[in-house]
Amino acid sequence: MSLGVSLLLCATCWSVSLGEDSYTARALKLMSETPLIDGHNDLPWQLREQFNNQLNKVDLNTLAMTHTNIPKIKTGHLGAQFWSAYVPCESQYKDAVRQTLEQIDVVHRMCHKYPNAFMFATSSQDIMAAFKVNKTASLIGVEGGHSIDSSLGTLRTFYNLGVRYLTLTHSCNVPWADNWLVDTGSEPSEHNGLSPFGKQVLAEMNRLGMLIDLSHVPVSVMQQALDLSKAPVIFSHSSAYTVCPHKRNVPDDILKRVNESGGIVMINFYNDYVSCSPTATLANVADHFDHIKKVGGAGIIGFGGDYDGVQRLPEGLEDVSKVPSLVAELLRRGWSDEEVKAALGNNLLRVLKRAEEVRDSLSKLMPDDLPIPLDEVKNPCRTNDGYPNGGTLPSLSMAVLLSTLAFRILI
Repeated sequence: MSLGVSLLLCATCWSVSLGEDSYTARALKLMSETPLIDGHNDLPWQLREQFNNQLNKVDLNTLAMTHTNIPKIKTGHLGAQFWSAYVPCESQYKDAVRQTLEQIDVVHRMCHKYPNAFMFATSSQDIMAAFKVNKTASLIGVEGGHSIDSSLGTLRTFYNLGVRYLTLTHSCNVPWADNWLVDTGSEPSEHNGLSPFGKQVLAEMNRLGMLIDLSHVPVSVMQQALDLSKAPVIFSHSSAYTVCPHKRNVPDDILKRVNESGGIVMINFYNDYVSCSPTATLANVADHFDHIKKVGGAGIIGFGGDYDGVQRLPEGLEDVSKVPSLVAELLRRGWSDEEVKAALGNNLLRVLKRAEEVRDSLSKLMPDDLPIPLDEVKNPCRTNDGYPNGGTLPSLSMAVLLSTLAFRILI
């Protein structure tokens, strides 16, 4: 090879490298101006599985067995995180509420133990306050309606403890909502989506200011929630069904409705939902961003990596430190600065602010204390306490109950 050809090749490689570096530099600049808000991380579950929530035995500065630790968070420029308070479906009708409270507790203790890294957050204002002092705003999402044990009082208690979204189901039906497996045909529908009590749950979430998360629900529940909710809905960790036809992903007609209602789809990185195969790449994830932007617009997109909740992650997105590479890829594909900043955090901030506005507009409403009918939750692990005459409630006719529910949904 001649010297001239060698020099030309070197110059070409240098030019390509310089171009890639410019995208990375631009990505990091945007991430310094707008918080990266991730919708779903299961580090609290890993703390339970590996250490039984014994934080005294864990150092998040050096923990190497997870996708998430403090150095990785700093490298990944993670501005805010919804930590998942997840407990398995096997706990339904048993100790789901206790286990969920323990997961909420471990998030609070993470923030207390590492105050230089985390700031507990419950609002859009808190997210920005944490970002200004270079801490990761730490919010809580409860993953699965079984965690509230069909109790609006439990839902309110979770909100008071800082929970700001509830995923309506996980991978099991609850007494008031069907889960996503119904759409696969592997489980039967029990409620045709949401039961009347399920609609009460949505109305009470609106009143509280708690985000309605539609990851893990069937299309019927997606449609009903979009019909009923006064506040925008979220998908905390789901991707595009057209790109990967997995029932955990979001179809195009729902993407359009999310756009119309001002909601958000926070894109999942799990290989099975990204490429519908055991392997995937960062470019495959970017394809989901491109598709959702094309169908629903840049205003409905967010990041929902599902780190520490999945076993297989794309090449180039192996842990939370790698997310700036995805941001750089979006810029390389022609995304504008404003579109990237919208996906990073501005979209979620808008959704959360709107939920807070709906909450404030409903502040004169009394908390809903109409319980789920006993025959819908009766099982050997549940007592009849609070249900007069075994749940018949003779003082209230069914017509009165239904009219009460209809009134709450309409207001």
